[in-house]
Amino acid sequence: MKLHIAFDLTDLDHALSIAQSIHHHADIFEVGSLLIYKNGMQAVSRFKQQFPHKTILADLKIADRAKEATILCSDSGADWITVLAGARYNSIHSACNTAHERGKKIMLDLIDASSLGQSALEAKSFGVDALLLSIPNQDSSQLTFLETWDMVKGNTPLPVYISGNISLETLATIMDLNPAAIVIGKEITSAANPAAEAEKFYTLIHR
Repeated sequence: MKLHIAFDLTDLDHALSIAQSIHHHADIFEVGSLLIYKNGMQAVSRFKQQFPHKTILADLKIADRAKEATILCSDSGADWITVLAGARYNSIHSACNTAHERGKKIMLDLIDASSLGQSALEAKSFGVDALLLSIPNQDSSQLTFLETWDMVKGNTPLPVYISGNISLETLATIMDLNPAAIVIGKEITSAANPAAEAEKFYTLIHR
């Protein structure tokens, strides 16, 4: 199980400063979509330049122009790139082929999937390398998260990453599901002491 830290900020210098303070307690750094919207591919390239040995995921959320977007992101240093499950099938397949030609990987973000089970079932045939499942807000879903997890994990052999409002208090429950990675964002990046908070998560996940 890995600790995947998401930087959902807009200030690139600030994000890199936090990353520098916590890089010993992270397996994956995610360059969030807001950082990319504000700073373009420079956000990805600067993370890779500063942390050349760290896995860098670019949360590009590709929906269209998949080949071109994947090339741009790959050439900027991303190791992983996200594609939306709601994208057209040929877009998902194109992103996967393009990424694999460059030694990169694709994560399918299930946030907009019309059918979680169907998207999970088809993902491997498209060439997807992993799935990202977000914990739904209780007000927006009739399913419990455990039911959602079972629906996804029961339909795919691929690694599944879990994201959402995960805190130190809820971490043990998520860990019991044994996901490939747990994605933490503002619980670390907005903490008064990001390094101390990252160390707590990292120690629990890797114990």
